[in-house]
Amino acid sequence: MDDNPLGKETYYPGTFDPDLLVALPRSTNRNQLSLNEQLPFVGEDIWHAYEISWLNKQGLPKVAIGRFAFSCESPFIIESKSFKLFLNSLNQETFDDKHDVINLLTENLSHCASAEVKVTLFELEESVDLIKLPEGICLDSVDVQINNYQPNSALLTNLEDNADEIVEECLYSDLFKSNCPVTNQPDWGTISINYKGPAISHAGLLAYLISYRLHSDYHENCIEKIFVDIQQNCNPQELTVQGNFLRRGGLDINPVRSTDKKLIKTLPRFIRQ
Repeated sequence: MDDNPLGKETYYPGTFDPDLLVALPRSTNRNQLSLNEQLPFVGEDIWHAYEISWLNKQGLPKVAIGRFAFSCESPFIIESKSFKLFLNSLNQETFDDKHDVINLLTENLSHCASAEVKVTLFELEESVDLIKLPEGICLDSVDVQINNYQPNSALLTNLEDNADEIVEECLYSDLFKSNCPVTNQPDWGTISINYKGPAISHAGLLAYLISYRLHSDYHENCIEKIFVDIQQNCNPQELTVQGNFLRRGGLDINPVRSTDKKLIKTLPRFIRQ
């Protein structure tokens, strides 16, 4: 058992420690996608946290579900394990009420991301209203041969028939899987694509999404690559790409990127989240 990687101790701090947060520059991935400061999209990364707790003045534990909204224009994302450890450092801290918790989280997360972070804490009975089902056409029953499990943008094509016709579609797949670049743990998710433009091949789009199955990258980077690849290969007039990833370590991450500069969207929790 000494050589078994499972069950190794992880240090959880007994007091609040904002220095646990680790910032990762977005520019690393965006340079690989040839994205400059003028981004082709707007959007947010919505995190849900299911393991938030603190103490009230009587020493009674309080619990909540947290929602954190990071602008895609923030210079940094936060590494997810460091986020988990940061949130757990609240466990033995005492607060007058949850608004003090919100203010503390907002201050420290905004500092780490170098941009304002919007923080909401939900009572457990409130969180039930967040759960939704995906909207649109599910791609997962499309009959398609899969031969590639690394991202292959060449799979993305427009339908040749009626190439001049402009359509509007809302498509989604529950079959998406990529892998954490740090731990290689699987990252499962539902990917939703809303677009207006020449019709996109459903078989090609599904095969493309599945091609991420052995790929290692952060959630935010995967969604931005999907957005850029669809934009470059299928020429939509309008495009929104949304990822609803399953929780790991008490956190789920839900990035959305869109050409709609008026996009104001609170991402729902899907059924597997």
